[in-house]
Amino acid sequence: MATLSLTQFLTLDGVHQAPGGPEEDPSGGFVHGGWSVPYGDEDFGRYMQDVFTRPTAFLLGRRTYEIFAGYWPKQTDPANPIATKLNALPKYVATTTLDSADWAGTTLLRGDVVEEVTALKERTDGEIQMHGSAGLARTLLDHDLIDTLRLLVFPVILGTGGRLFGDGVRPTAFRQTDGRITGSGVAVNTYELAGRPTYGSY
Repeated sequence: MATLSLTQFLTLDGVHQAPGGPEEDPSGGFVHGGWSVPYGDEDFGRYMQDVFTRPTAFLLGRRTYEIFAGYWPKQTDPANPIATKLNALPKYVATTTLDSADWAGTTLLRGDVVEEVTALKERTDGEIQMHGSAGLARTLLDHDLIDTLRLLVFPVILGTGGRLFGDGVRPTAFRQTDGRITGSGVAVNTYELAGRPTYGSY
């Protein structure tokens, strides 16, 4: 049975929207696209390359899939470890709107997303990776289907934009298993699912 991980870029105020460029996701009038780019130093690059050494498959939401599919199939350098993995490994897209997918190795999951992802984890080995895909991630978090969170928190506040952890998210406890700071100040933390929160008082 596979584990499912989520790698997510966040600002200090929890915004995940359009980290990679102004055109990535301007929905809701978002004008801060590309906010992660100034922090993309060598430490950041090495960390992301290491993340991409691990997957056996990818799970993506529709919007993230379309962003990735518009870029990564064109990156054909065999020395690019991220492109090599994304282009070669199976990709699963949770969608109710896509009818077809041209990126080689892509399978559309068009049924109930919780049932589809549960079945995918059961029939797959290794690590299924999610990148971005915040809407899908929130649904899966609410059903304890994400085993590992890799949160990269960038030292910037935007004040507007989509947030990963909004009101109504299921209370969930995690334990930290790794932490580091890049040279440009990105806090990189890995958390493993631990169950429900416990409470007390001081």
